[in-house]
Amino acid sequence: MFEKHPYSILVSQYLQERSFPSTPAYLYDPIRYILSLGGKRIRPMLVLMSARLFGKEDLNDVLPASCAIEYFHNFSLLHDDIMDKAPLRRGQPTVHMQWNDNVAILSGDALLVKAYEELANSPAGKIPSLLRVFNQVALEVCEGQQMDMDFENQDAVSEAAYLNMIKLKTSVLLGGALKMGAILANASEEQQQLIYDFGVNLGIAFQLQDDFLDVYGDPSSFGKQVGGDILCDKKTILRIKTEELATGALRESFENLIGTVALSDEVKVAEMKKLYGLLAVDEYSTQLKEQYMQLAYNKLSSIDVAEQNKAELFALADMLMNRAK
Repeated sequence: MFEKHPYSILVSQYLQERSFPSTPAYLYDPIRYILSLGGKRIRPMLVLMSARLFGKEDLNDVLPASCAIEYFHNFSLLHDDIMDKAPLRRGQPTVHMQWNDNVAILSGDALLVKAYEELANSPAGKIPSLLRVFNQVALEVCEGQQMDMDFENQDAVSEAAYLNMIKLKTSVLLGGALKMGAILANASEEQQQLIYDFGVNLGIAFQLQDDFLDVYGDPSSFGKQVGGDILCDKKTILRIKTEELATGALRESFENLIGTVALSDEVKVAEMKKLYGLLAVDEYSTQLKEQYMQLAYNKLSSIDVAEQNKAELFALADMLMNRAK
C-alpha cells in the first residue's frame, strides 16, 4: 500500500543512492540490512508532502531532510528492539537477533550520525531551523522511550500518562517531519504549528491503531509478533483500560493472567483478548483513536492553502487508519 506511493518510491530511490563503507562490516551491514527491510517510509514521506502542501515544486533539496528523518527513525528502532527484546521487525529478524546487542547499539549510533550528515546537505539558510526541530524531536523521542520503560516498573499507569508517552515516543516525530517540510517550503510559523499539530494528533491515533493491531492484527501482514504486547505485559491503552475497569471475577482473571508464567503464549494472548472483549476496551481504543484522527483532520483543515493541496495528506491519514500492518 505505502511502498507503491510515489513519495515512498522517491525516498527509497534516494536512500538506495546513499552508500556506506564496506568495513567494518559489523557496523555497516546491519544498517544496510534494516534499511533494506523497507517499511512504510511514512515519516520521510511526510517531509515531502508537507513541502508540497505549502507550494514547493522542486523536492530535491527536501530529500536530505527526509532521509535524515528516516535514518533517525531506524536508529531508534535498532535501540528500541533491544530494549523491547523484539524478535521481529518488518517480518524479519531484528538486528540484535541477527547479530547481537552490541552490534545493534553501535550500528544505531552510526545511523544517527548519518542522519546529521544528511541534514547538513539541506539548503544552508534552513539548516539552523531544521536542526532546532530535529534536536527537539530527537530528545523527546528519547524521553518517551524512557517513560515507556519506566512504565514497566509501575503497578498502574494512567491513560493521561500513557497518551503523553506515546505523544513523545511516536507522535512528535511525525509532527517534526511535517514541520521540517514546512520550513523548507517557507511556510509561516502559524502554518508550521498547524501542520506540526496535525502530525502529533495523527501520530497518537497511529500508535493507538498499532496497539490494536498488535492484538487483533493478521500475523501474516502485521510484520511483528501478534500479541507481543500482552506477552511482555506492555502497558498499552488496552491493558491500562482493562486494569481500570476490571472488577470481581474479571479482576481476578486479569491479575492471574499478568501474574503467571505457567500459561503458554497462545493461551495467555487468547485469555487476555477475551477480557478485552468482555470489558469493551477494544471498542474504547477504537473510539479514542477516532477522536485523535478528528483532531488531526481539524488542524489540517485549518491550514490556509488550496483545498486540493491537502488531498494527499488527507488520503495518507485515511490509509494509515485503515492499514492492516
